[in-house]
Amino acid sequence: MYDGAVQDLIDELGHLPGVGPKSAQRIAFHLLAQDAVDVKRLADTITTVKEKVRFCETCGNIAESEQCRICADPRRADDVLCVVEEPKDVVVIERTREFRGRYHVLGGAIDPMNGVGPDDLRIRELMARLSSSTIQEVIIATDPNIEGEATATYLTRMLVPLGMVISRLASGLPVGGDLEYADEVTLGRAFEGRRQVT
Repeated sequence: MYDGAVQDLIDELGHLPGVGPKSAQRIAFHLLAQDAVDVKRLADTITTVKEKVRFCETCGNIAESEQCRICADPRRADDVLCVVEEPKDVVVIERTREFRGRYHVLGGAIDPMNGVGPDDLRIRELMARLSSSTIQEVIIATDPNIEGEATATYLTRMLVPLGMVISRLASGLPVGGDLEYADEVTLGRAFEGRRQVT
């Protein structure tokens, strides 16, 4: 335990996701060793992000205006919508350069253990968006974990009556992985998603 401002900094850093007590302490002492100009630039950047960045009114992605750059892009396909959990998922999919449609960010996944139900997500906004658009396919790209699967199942039940194509991202073995290191769920998914080679 340290006194005053140093301990306050360590405590605040410890609230960040993935930062434990030792990492928080390392970061705090790293910041103490930096020039004041560098630390001020970091503090100013954090403040600017909180002041300028918001969520896109259309899809829920991060934006600095009413719409994110993807929703504002007229070259994107309007007939296919990819549903993801978080804005960071949009970035990951965009890096593949395989998807040219639109997105809908739920803002999380159904997680009853942590008190997150369907009403806590942007599902109402999704349904409203689908009822007033020309979307023909919805790709559900939630995480392949218990919460993501529960969310995908819930969304599928909601979307089937709308009569559009509903698909789910394939999951299974990663390229370059070894079978002996795959867990049962991943291996089971790989069998379910197998395709014929001819």
